[in-house]
Amino acid sequence: MSASATFPRTIAPGMRASHAVSTGAGGTFSFGKYREIIIAVGFFLLFDLGVLVLNFYTSYQIAEDAVGINLSGRQRMLSQRTAKALLSVEAARARGMPGDAELLELRNAAELFDHTLQGFSIGGTVPGGDGKPLLLPAVQSSSARAILTQAYALWAPYQERLAPVLAGSMVASDLQAAADYARANNLKLLGLMNELTTSLEAVAANRANTLRLVQTVGIALALLNFAFILFKFLRQLRRSDAAIEAATEENREILSSVREGLFLMTPDFQLGSQISQSAHALFGQTLAPGDSFMALLTPLLAPKVLADARDYVDLLFSPHIKEALVQDINPLNDVQVQVPNRIGQLGLRHLSLHFNRVVDAGKVHHLLVTVQDISERKALEQKLKDERQRSQKEFNTLIKAFDADPAMLRQFVARSESSLLEINEHMRAISSTHGESAILQALDQAFRRIHALKGDAATLGLQTLADQAHQFESQLARIRDSGSGTDHLGDALLALPMHLEDLLSKVVTLKKLTHTRRPGPAALNQALEQLAHTVAADSGKRVLPHIQMGLHDQLPGNAQDLVREIAEQLIRNAVVHGIEAPSSRTAWGKPDTGKLEVNLACDGGQWSLRVRDDGAGLSAERIRQKLLDKGWYTAVQLENYSDPQIVGHIFKPGFSTADDASLHAGRGVGLDIVHANVQQLGAQLLLTSTSGQFTEFTVRFTP
Repeated sequence: MSASATFPRTIAPGMRASHAVSTGAGGTFSFGKYREIIIAVGFFLLFDLGVLVLNFYTSYQIAEDAVGINLSGRQRMLSQRTAKALLSVEAARARGMPGDAELLELRNAAELFDHTLQGFSIGGTVPGGDGKPLLLPAVQSSSARAILTQAYALWAPYQERLAPVLAGSMVASDLQAAADYARANNLKLLGLMNELTTSLEAVAANRANTLRLVQTVGIALALLNFAFILFKFLRQLRRSDAAIEAATEENREILSSVREGLFLMTPDFQLGSQISQSAHALFGQTLAPGDSFMALLTPLLAPKVLADARDYVDLLFSPHIKEALVQDINPLNDVQVQVPNRIGQLGLRHLSLHFNRVVDAGKVHHLLVTVQDISERKALEQKLKDERQRSQKEFNTLIKAFDADPAMLRQFVARSESSLLEINEHMRAISSTHGESAILQALDQAFRRIHALKGDAATLGLQTLADQAHQFESQLARIRDSGSGTDHLGDALLALPMHLEDLLSKVVTLKKLTHTRRPGPAALNQALEQLAHTVAADSGKRVLPHIQMGLHDQLPGNAQDLVREIAEQLIRNAVVHGIEAPSSRTAWGKPDTGKLEVNLACDGGQWSLRVRDDGAGLSAERIRQKLLDKGWYTAVQLENYSDPQIVGHIFKPGFSTADDASLHAGRGVGLDIVHANVQQLGAQLLLTSTSGQFTEFTVRFTP
């Protein structure tokens, strides 16, 4: 995908976003598959609105009917109050009393009855039960209208007879006429008001039935419509769920099968909801949606790289920054991390993280993060680099061999070939049946021969052979230090001849370049000086060697080899362990370049080899502590050792004061070779040292 492409809402592989409602700028919404549901919802709303309107209207009418029923009930009471008040007035007059209170009651009851009766007939505002005005609509039913006609037929004469009384007439005949009419028609009027009430109640009941019917029909239609909507919705939902499930399954299959780590990242650096299966393995932990991307990287990256990564991601979320322009500054293009494997062990891994924008409407919504394990590619690149370096070293070895003194090269080849064949024979002859002590002695002997070969190769500048000899020493060291018992040691020795064969093949190749004359003293002096400079350069030190081995060629053949090996090992030891680093020397007021003197002399048949450096000298306390660290002795055991006895341990096989093994020190073999060669010469070894000033080895012998 193009780095500047605008991504759709659905991201492949396996990354899906929500669907857009419109087709884009200026696009129109399409009902499509939602048409039936939308129409059904419209009908549902229409049914609800119709039922609501009918309910409101019918409820309003029922409320009016309730008012009428209440007032018609009051009319029954008013007809009785009117008759009672009229009879009370008649009784008061008969006793010769004015009956003003009874007359007021009669007037109020008659007026209220007449006013309400008119309201039933033609509609109007009448006093309610609380005295407040109340709108009373005219009755509409034919039965109620007929009852009102009959009521008016009785009330009109009744009202005419009451008029004089209500006006205050004191004529007995007027009162008598009204009272007689009331006695004759009061029950009829009461009956008509009862019928009016019953008629109004019947109308209200019909309307209530109508309301219930409308509600029932409306609810039934609404339920049917809702069932239709639900059916359509569920069917559509099932289709959508099936489509989503199919897409999800495809996403799951893609995310579980791709080798790259894939996930989306939000602008606040959180992981998206879909993460490929490989991402968990690549980061060595389980990733979860919503996890912080930066928190994921924090334990894996250095603070500077982590800060650069945050800045880079911020740039990608800025839409005005061209994505293609910042790809080359990706700080996570190749990161080296340590992640735990399935059994919890940390392993080195190279990861490459790439980011692509997910853009919609000109806005960066997410970053698609792709994580690749490029460990195999890096290993291949490193292998090719190592192979080129090895080839170059071998080429340089051949060049050095051509430049070396032919006689020295011939002697080196002869010694190396003899030593390797001797080691090979010993390794093949030793097995678990010889016991652990015999196996360890064979290993120590192999150490001496290989270490001497390494020193000879370094002296001649044959770096490839020196490196390979150093690797073989590492194999011997692992076997010697494994402490796995006799059987394991015997089996481990069987694998060593393969490494010897490789060394031997290179020595045989050099054999073709050799000549028959012996090396001159100048060549040996130059080779040993070069050895001192090489060891110093590899150790970060400076040395000024002064080599005087001019009498070396006067020694017998075997003594020449033994003395030369002693000189080589003591030179290595002096540079690595004696001479200090330039900064340390200047701090102690010394020149930054150390001095190294090697002198071979003969006085009346008595030979001496002296190797002296102006370095830090030997420290008995440091050697004592190293013996404790190695577990060779306990503190109680070392209490009985003098300083010279402690220092004497530097010649023991496997002892070294170096913290780590390197090409030139740390195996505990160099001084072991010196000690072994001194014994073969029948020589005397003297060691003098002053802390902070010098160390001097002197070998005295008679060939």
